[in-house]
Amino acid sequence: MSKPKIAIVHDWLYGGGAEKVVLEIHKLYPEAPIYTSFCSDEWRQKLDNKVITGYLQRWPFSKLRRFLPLLRQWWFARLDLSQYDIILSSSGNGEAKFVRKSRPEQLHICYCHTPTHFYWRHYDEYIKRPSFRPRWLARLGLKTLVRPLKKRDFIAAQQVDIFIANSTGIQADITEFYQKKSTIIFPPIDLSNFSPLSKTRQKKIIPKKPRCLIWGRIVPMKRLDVAINACQKLGWKLDIIGKGPDMDRLKKLAGPHTNFLGFVDDATREKYIKEADLFIFCSHEDFGIAPVEALAAGIPVIAYQAGGALDYIKPEKNGWFFSEQTAEQLVKTLKELPGKKISPAKISATANEFSAAIFRKSMKNIVEKSWKEYSHENRH
Repeated sequence: MSKPKIAIVHDWLYGGGAEKVVLEIHKLYPEAPIYTSFCSDEWRQKLDNKVITGYLQRWPFSKLRRFLPLLRQWWFARLDLSQYDIILSSSGNGEAKFVRKSRPEQLHICYCHTPTHFYWRHYDEYIKRPSFRPRWLARLGLKTLVRPLKKRDFIAAQQVDIFIANSTGIQADITEFYQKKSTIIFPPIDLSNFSPLSKTRQKKIIPKKPRCLIWGRIVPMKRLDVAINACQKLGWKLDIIGKGPDMDRLKKLAGPHTNFLGFVDDATREKYIKEADLFIFCSHEDFGIAPVEALAAGIPVIAYQAGGALDYIKPEKNGWFFSEQTAEQLVKTLKELPGKKISPAKISATANEFSAAIFRKSMKNIVEKSWKEYSHENRH
């Protein structure tokens, strides 16, 4: 059997966890072109200039890319991928899965980061707290377009041959919203920059007033307000690394115990990792890379009991859950932690199963196995 010709397709390439999935797939199949609606210069270089874009890359579409879901659906659906045997799409809140097969013997495997948030599970959250501004326009556009966009999204999902989910939560969402089965492969996380050796003691006791840490994009869906309010009520120090559109609102909400650091270099982040006793994660995430990085650094994670966190938080072993997205519930959990003994080395070990090497091995196995079975079926 001849070696299959592969194309990689992704929603857009300009930063975030989903792009890291594409990077690792590119390492597996370095000759495969990467089709996407928009790509930054930084990511073109990272992907060895194998990226192919179209008119959505050009002005004014490049400036309006977040507001053009219908146009992106149209663009992906009309890509000519007839020369390829396997289409590997990586799709989340975009439209890469809309690509169409030109012939029945082609195989479409979709790595699904999530069924599109604002059509499905998180629709109400986006209506309450839109990430785009002006917010009134974001709400109006979503309410007006959600029904036809949702319908087209469901139809596109039915054309996928094999779904891969990035967590058990997303596997359940694929079943619920797309009515399709899927296999779980956890996303690749670069753990090389996070080490429990940054902790001065291999065993420690959580102090009476722990120092808390958060890093990542500051957007409404992350619910950093829950952590800020909880730490404020307890009088605990909270350091927040990152920037985003929700930063101004949160600064007005925060008191003297919250420290907004913005973007920092690796050395500065390492300093705050050394000082941190707890990492707080209040979001209902598809997976959540930052908390796994925190675990790799030996910091216990206090997470909202939903989504991807269910796959990596092991209560009493590497962290704890709180059951509702409220400051009151978070305070209730945090109050129980001072005096507890933890082992940064043991906490760090729980992150090992999410390495990039394991991701590449799992992806390679499923692609080869699926192609073998699929091509056999089409020959007979």
